[in-house]
Amino acid sequence: MNGLLALSPLLVFMVVYVAGSILARDFYKVPVAAAFIIASAYAMLITRSVDKTDDKIAIFSAGAGNKNVLLMIWIFVLAGAFAATAKDIGAIDATVHATLNILPGKLLYAGLFLASCFVSMAVGTSVGTIVALVPIASGIAAGIGSSVPLITGIIVGGAFFGDNLSFISDTTVAATKTQGCSMPDKFKVNLWIAAPAALIITLVYVLMGLKVEATPQVPAGDWVLMLPYLMVIVLAIMGVNVVTVLALGIGVNGIIGWCTGAYDFVGWLSAIGAGIGGMGELIIVSLLAGGMLELIRYNGGLDFIIGRLTRRIRGPRGASASIAALVSLVNVCTANNTIAIITVGPLAKDISARFNLDPRKTASILDTFSCLVQGVLPYGAQMLMAAGLSGVSALSIIGNLYYPFALGLMAVLSIIFRFPRLRT
Repeated sequence: MNGLLALSPLLVFMVVYVAGSILARDFYKVPVAAAFIIASAYAMLITRSVDKTDDKIAIFSAGAGNKNVLLMIWIFVLAGAFAATAKDIGAIDATVHATLNILPGKLLYAGLFLASCFVSMAVGTSVGTIVALVPIASGIAAGIGSSVPLITGIIVGGAFFGDNLSFISDTTVAATKTQGCSMPDKFKVNLWIAAPAALIITLVYVLMGLKVEATPQVPAGDWVLMLPYLMVIVLAIMGVNVVTVLALGIGVNGIIGWCTGAYDFVGWLSAIGAGIGGMGELIIVSLLAGGMLELIRYNGGLDFIIGRLTRRIRGPRGASASIAALVSLVNVCTANNTIAIITVGPLAKDISARFNLDPRKTASILDTFSCLVQGVLPYGAQMLMAAGLSGVSALSIIGNLYYPFALGLMAVLSIIFRFPRLRT
């Protein structure tokens, strides 16, 4: 199949979702799931190499049932249940009150960004950071009368700081293993790109915070009600699997709810059900995206991208730029930065050897550009999770993202000016 035709379902999705929303002048009127189901149907229609519809559905289902997609869905389910049960016991209000009492209003934006950077660096997962902090951030936005998309964007940006740098991040593991370099070496190179971007954005948030009115007088936060959030953050920092952390959090919410009289056993179950139900659209979108992207891969879309981008490489800058473009485009097609790195990694290693690129720099390029793209995909897991937990559209959050774009700018400059200069 022609490569452009194989990739065309992505174009169909973008036209239906973005163009439809622009025509309607409202990005809430075109559901992401509806755009994906139309694009998925189109992807099946153009899969001419398979005659039977049942076989096309089997390919689609294999993508939807990919273990990474299913793991993401289990996180969605548990995150929804955790958020709902925590809200019902008053955990969000208690945490918001404590935060507003601790952080001066004018440093709130910068404080939230640095907190998100720290947590994500410690836990090594942007999804886990978003699950832990976005509900709190949304409550803080309401408490100070600020924009929910802005506060959510601050958390999402900080979440990708750690996803890009953490030693326990799956993207770091994938990037270093495919390039044959150590994690500490990759970290040192990556820090030259990520640290300036984070510093600049922190200063931006400090300046933005000057416009924030004085922190309103609120009651002190009840630390008992804050326990679920504190537990989630601490266990995640300790390296406990995010699924286990969320399951424990749901149980702790139930115990606190019973002890405080917030709800009984049936009320706890009702909150769990409501939370899971609230994630329904995200689950459907994840399944549709996984299936559609598998059809794109089956039809040769990814091979087409790789072939086109590598046939005219000239010099180390061109090689670095090609690796960055490859992992970015594959990330757009897979909506998973780890899978994108694993897919492009072996090819990137060959390009690096051919053009004498340092594997530490190549690993940094793979990780940085995959995190950049993943951070701004409206159908990526992180953005879907943030949108679902905050109750705002993914596109409104993207419009308030600063760190991923600053990171991208620094990464591009690092290729153009070839910094940092590495010694063997």
